[in-house]
Amino acid sequence: MTVICENRDLPVVALSISNKFGAGFEDENIKGIAHFIEHMVFTGTKTRTHEDISREIEKKGGMINAFTAQESTSFWFKLPSEHVFTGLEILYDILSNPIFQAEKFEKEKRVILEEIKMYHDDPQRAVYDALIENLYDKPFGMGIAGNENSVSELKRDFVFDYFRENYSPEQYIVTIVGDVDFEAVCSWLEKRFLAGKKKEKRISIIKRHRESVEEREGIDQAHFLFGVHAPLMHEKEYAVLEVLDAWLANGMSSHLFLTIREQKGLAYIVQSSLNSEKSHSYYTIYAGTRKESIWEVKKLILEGFAKASNMTEKDLSEAKERLIGLQRISREESSRVMIELLFYELAAKAEEYYSREEKIRGVTLDEVKNLAKKLVKKYATAAIVPKYSERSK
Repeated sequence: MTVICENRDLPVVALSISNKFGAGFEDENIKGIAHFIEHMVFTGTKTRTHEDISREIEKKGGMINAFTAQESTSFWFKLPSEHVFTGLEILYDILSNPIFQAEKFEKEKRVILEEIKMYHDDPQRAVYDALIENLYDKPFGMGIAGNENSVSELKRDFVFDYFRENYSPEQYIVTIVGDVDFEAVCSWLEKRFLAGKKKEKRISIIKRHRESVEEREGIDQAHFLFGVHAPLMHEKEYAVLEVLDAWLANGMSSHLFLTIREQKGLAYIVQSSLNSEKSHSYYTIYAGTRKESIWEVKKLILEGFAKASNMTEKDLSEAKERLIGLQRISREESSRVMIELLFYELAAKAEEYYSREEKIRGVTLDEVKNLAKKLVKKYATAAIVPKYSERSK
């Protein structure tokens, strides 16, 4: 088990136990099983009910949650530091002693099916799922929660066996940020968790570049998303892309925000995101606009990448300072750092998280310009737009 700790004086601790298995390792017919397992471990253990699990954390003033990513599933809590072992005991119990009770399995299946519907019915969320399908072939490109068919067909015994096959301490990464006794935590983990002989699975990713438009009734705004495959976190160009993004699309002073919203009045929201794990990375730019304007927005995004060739040393310096400032501010939130340390450890090693500022300061203007040209040689887009009736036309 890998344990990573950043000690802080503030008497609060954020701690996660993450398993190196996520939705990206699933076959098409069982898509959503990692997410289903994430739900099921909270439904009860040999000694605790669902209510006990949440109550024992919340009565100490804390919070407990989990998330499923493509290459990991993470279970975490945030508590006053004196209750760290209360939180650890809960995480140990749900990871070592879940029972996957049959009745609750069927109930949770219904819950997840409603969750999938919720994501689908939110076009601003659904357009991201559509873009992933356009960037990656199946099964990797399918939604993390799965779909109605794959989730409906899952059976309790199969899912429970799958959990026991893929969740084991030698695949766990523990990330801790807060005021804790590191040696005491490690000693506690060694006494509770017994290693097995699980081996890390291989992931299969096939990249592609597609464009899609989905028409929907009952919406008034078009949701447009532009995406490109991006450098991985451990690669030098990752920092270059972060600097490019700070100039291009990150924030209200960015080039595309000023162009698309302030100059052209085409959108209310213009925002970017960089999503990266160990084996995949992609960069997106989103705009909510009018149906008839999506191709103009696309054109402006492509022009934005091209105009990076006009960046000056002043632009570069300002982009770096913005990015470094944002990263320093984000470090104030311990649970965010806890998650960032996980992804850095998965991608390369957690220590690289602390060299981010140095890497950003080392980015050159030519590197930014060259990357901007390279990124958009191939791209994907997804749009969800209003479907107008004959009468409305």
